[in-house]
Amino acid sequence: MKAKRLLAGLALAGAVALAATGCSGSGAGDAGSTDGGSDKVITVGFAQTGSESGWRSANTESMKEAFSEANGFNLVFNAADNKPEAQIAAVRNFINQGVDAIVLAPIVSDGWDDVLKEAKDAGIPVILEDRTVSAPEDLYESWIGLDFKKEGETAGKWVADNYGTQPTNLVVLEGTTGSSAATDRATGFNSAIEGSQIKVLDSQTGNFTRADGKTVMEGFLQKYGSQINVLFAQNDDMGLGALDAIKAAGLTPGQDIKIVTIDAVKDGMTALSEGEFNYIVECNPLLGEQVAQVVKDVLAGKSVDKQYIVEDQAFDQEQAKAVLDSRPY
Repeated sequence: MKAKRLLAGLALAGAVALAATGCSGSGAGDAGSTDGGSDKVITVGFAQTGSESGWRSANTESMKEAFSEANGFNLVFNAADNKPEAQIAAVRNFINQGVDAIVLAPIVSDGWDDVLKEAKDAGIPVILEDRTVSAPEDLYESWIGLDFKKEGETAGKWVADNYGTQPTNLVVLEGTTGSSAATDRATGFNSAIEGSQIKVLDSQTGNFTRADGKTVMEGFLQKYGSQINVLFAQNDDMGLGALDAIKAAGLTPGQDIKIVTIDAVKDGMTALSEGEFNYIVECNPLLGEQVAQVVKDVLAGKSVDKQYIVEDQAFDQEQAKAVLDSRPY
């Protein structure tokens, strides 16, 4: 189905400062009107992946703000600590509670068919946020997120344009194995560097975390040392962890080893503005407002698109310096 593209500017303009909003786990009584003019509070179960990165924290706060009591919602929040079995159990618990709708940011793509069918049989619509699933499309109403493949392509094209005409050795820090973000970013990146003189020495998962990014990069440095010319980290946090490993090895990040990442959260943009990163492709985490509107539309019986894709930007050092102070995440 044709994707409806939403401008990143709309996402940023619609998002408020990322102030934490508490979530209630039980029914909420009277709490203001929804867009449809009804006084009925909408109870939504949100199954988040966890809190593995700065991006994820910003995404969670965007969702909490959008699904606030002031906006007519009662949010039942669960973060699964990146354990797929715990996330499936959380969704099943939402079904048993009889929530009005379920929002799911799936940790991995596979394994969702059974529980999504249970939700459908219970008459509870499911809206996917951020990542996607391999389950049949009729088991969920809509997906709101980013074009992960394009993000990978943009990062790979920058590497190929800048270093692909001469022999260049590259290592990759992958995201969570089996997640749509990691899979699609790898596909896009690999397609963009195909035919260039870039050689991938190694590619391992850093689980989208700063700690694992550091550990895996330490291993790369021990194994390949000064052979490494470029690092592609599939998110900022892994790249930031790699910075520590590179510095500890007596090398200068951004010079001895060029670093390309994806996300564009504050810490990553700061590293880019200081020359320790070389290029960042944005992955906008502020999806809450769009997701909340889709939930309301679905429950009101309105037609929604199967996909809503938020546009991303990309930044070099000078561009990062220009926007760093105004970034809301």
